[in-house]
Amino acid sequence: MNSIVMALAGAGRIFELIDEEVEQDEGYVTLVNAKIENGKIVEANERTGIWAWKHPHKDGRITYTRLRGQVEFENVQFGYEENKRILHDITLTAKEGQKVSFVGATGAGKTTITNLINRFYDIQEGKIRYDRINIRKIKKDDLRRSLGMVLQDTSLFTGTIKDNIRYGKLNATDEEVIEAAKLSNADKFIRHLPHGYDTVITGNGEGLSQGQRQLLSIARAALNNPPVLILDEATSSIDTRTEKIVQDGMDKLMKGRTVFVIAHRLSTIKNSDLIMVLDHGRIIERGNHEELISKKGTYYGLYTGAIEID
Repeated sequence: MNSIVMALAGAGRIFELIDEEVEQDEGYVTLVNAKIENGKIVEANERTGIWAWKHPHKDGRITYTRLRGQVEFENVQFGYEENKRILHDITLTAKEGQKVSFVGATGAGKTTITNLINRFYDIQEGKIRYDRINIRKIKKDDLRRSLGMVLQDTSLFTGTIKDNIRYGKLNATDEEVIEAAKLSNADKFIRHLPHGYDTVITGNGEGLSQGQRQLLSIARAALNNPPVLILDEATSSIDTRTEKIVQDGMDKLMKGRTVFVIAHRLSTIKNSDLIMVLDHGRIIERGNHEELISKKGTYYGLYTGAIEID
């Protein structure tokens, strides 16, 4: 009887997924390899390390905008249900290479904001621009290809360490995999495993610590080399000692990229260029660490422990 009940529950979830409507995509701006010729951006057939947005216009023109990673929210309103808004009048600009952090209680809207950047959901009002292009115009696959994510819950699969890292870029060479592992501080522990990079892990990384699994997740993101990175509470389930190793790996990965950070441990976001304090879907404070501490408002209370994050 127990097996039948479990099978029915599993079958129900499968049929729910099958019945989901196909995701609509009206985007027409695509991400292409590019190169600079005579001071102009032109499309390239080979991988150059330079990416550009290919933007076809109604008059037949095609323009190219170099991918830099600037993200802007303009008066964004959003709710998972039409009559119940979760985010209210969110306006912010993350410039190229900036680290922007979100702080607030559970349910304040931190993860929702990062989900909107990926277009997992579409906003009801306002605009979100990526390199000054409305993200509704960008094809979803191309938009998501330009973004990297490191989440609290890592997703590994049965296979070698090398294959798990290579999932970030399927055509990567062994040398590129090793370089990504070195960048993320994963190389040291990998070389201590019985077969190094060819060590087979099972399930979701059984036999590895939470910190080691997180380092592999960071290595995967490093291999993908995205211009925009989203870190969603990536160190919240790691002990303080391991956190220093993981944080060092993330700091290397964040260098030169636009980064959005959601963190419960405020010590990890002190060096952010911009910190947004959210409360019930509204930005109630914004500034860097020193500016917010001097205001002695909500952030000051959270940082000093006078106010607890739920």
